[in-house]
Amino acid sequence: ARDRGRFTRNFVVQGTAAEWALSLMAVLRGLLPEPARLVFFQHDEVMVHCPLEQAEEVMAAVSSAAAEASRLLFGRTPVRFPMETVAVTSYADAK
Repeated sequence: ARDRGRFTRNFVVQGTAAEWALSLMAVLRGLLPEPARLVFFQHDEVMVHCPLEQAEEVMAAVSSAAAEASRLLFGRTPVRFPMETVAVTSYADAK
């Protein structure tokens, strides 16, 4: 019974994380300026391709999308869902 409880809790946490990520990506698509594009999502990484001069605007859009996804799924809550953004010139440099 203990193992089933652990797997059930993990399912709830992972399922909720997946819903949050999907919400974040849906909101982000609507916030990205042309020609920026959402190009990749894996686990906890969102990659957006954009011209260098749009990097600050895109990073702000990612932060806004994360806040909106949190509000959509959890309503008003004091719980923070931090999302760090970085701008790099190569996907290999993203960490």
